Amino acid sequence: MTAPSTAPAPPSRGGRWIQQWDPEDETFWKEGGEKVARRNLLFSVLSEHIGFSIWTMWSVLVLFMGPEYGLTPADKFLLTSMVTLVGAVVRVPYTFAVAIFGGRNWTIISAALLLVPTVAAFAVMKPGTSFDTFLLVGLLAGIGGGNFASSMTNINAFFPLRKKGWALGLNAGGGNIGVPVIQLVALAIIGASGGPRVLLGIYIPLIVVAAVLASLFMDNLASVKNDTGAAKDAAKDGHTWIMSFLYVGTFGSFIGYSFAFGQVLQNQFGRTPLEAAYVTFIGPLLGSLIRPVGGSLADKYGGAKITLYNYVGMGVATAVLIAASMQKSLTLFTCAFVVLFVLSGLGNGSTYKMIPGIFQTKALAKGLEGEAAAAYGRRLSGASMGLIGAVGALGGVGINLAFRQSFLSYGSGTGAFVAFLAFYGACFVVTWAVYLRRPARQVTTAASTDTKPQLNYAEV
Repeated sequence: MTAPSTAPAPPSRGGRWIQQWDPEDETFWKEGGEKVARRNLLFSVLSEHIGFSIWTMWSVLVLFMGPEYGLTPADKFLLTSMVTLVGAVVRVPYTFAVAIFGGRNWTIISAALLLVPTVAAFAVMKPGTSFDTFLLVGLLAGIGGGNFASSMTNINAFFPLRKKGWALGLNAGGGNIGVPVIQLVALAIIGASGGPRVLLGIYIPLIVVAAVLASLFMDNLASVKNDTGAAKDAAKDGHTWIMSFLYVGTFGSFIGYSFAFGQVLQNQFGRTPLEAAYVTFIGPLLGSLIRPVGGSLADKYGGAKITLYNYVGMGVATAVLIAASMQKSLTLFTCAFVVLFVLSGLGNGSTYKMIPGIFQTKALAKGLEGEAAAAYGRRLSGASMGLIGAVGALGGVGINLAFRQSFLSYGSGTGAFVAFLAFYGACFVVTWAVYLRRPARQVTTAASTDTKPQLNYAEV
């Protein structure tokens, strides 16, 4: 096989475009492809990182909002639920945007758009502002959640299948760290008796820097552009929705708990904003850092196996949370919550590794080989990631609404944790039944109704 040219095409008037890209070719990869892919990964992580911070900034801002703001605990949970909802919904168009504009171009645009919710929040963050105004401005922050979908779709196209678990885990983990980072910055500001506008003022110049660096150092892949039909094909595939369900359990937990942890500590255990801020960043930080580990373990042992055992751990941690909540043990509750964060991050990495493996397996079953099979897998897995990420983020909405209802009905989060435990049990059953119970599933190829090749999903 003749290796394609490793030199990217010179930038066109509309941006920097790479016309030929074949990461599965080891010669191409070693002679320049890997360097280009890693460079794009680095600046993609930076933009996505700040996007996560802006998306989740209201989980921090509500800690600043004392009695003088006139908001009840139910109001705050509703506010964070709606911010999470918008972040989930915008992931769908953000997935299409990579194919329409190019990965580099859309990273610049999506980073610059983060200025809108940040400046708006800076303008209204003061006592006396109505709840409706806070809700409207909070909804704007949801656009930060979309950066994840476009970033994962873009980076998926840059890396070969054998590296996807690590690359996607690092990309997502680096983005997820935006959650604890903004919480740590808020902790420092609260400790220094600063106000929420100080926090917002720090992020405005950082957004500009991320957009400029993306413009200078990222690339567009011509092979990805104008393939908007891939999302339609991915939406028709049942595995997209099965994986969406599983991702609700992992990422939905991570983002939902990131928004809710501080509020639960305040409302259930009477922690002050400063006391809550001292611990709320720990879970998201560890959950973010371990996400690449989940991807690497999935590369080595198979994503389905790691995901299955991870749901067992999440179930155990949730059972401990229920016991700690009933016993009013703050220490046990906090430790179990942090463990649950870690497991959600590990599961995020393993579930996303499963996605390209599933579509690569289906490509081989269709009789495709070599670059044709790899291109098919990249096309559908990249498109499905945006949809899966969007549905998964809706889990965060459910978690915040469940906590809101649990506190209204019982005065604690115990009822919500019981519901989460049942859901993790369902995720365990689905993972086992679809991807491990029958590792050699029979399907019929499009070429012949008589040929039934083996699909080994246990290896994804």
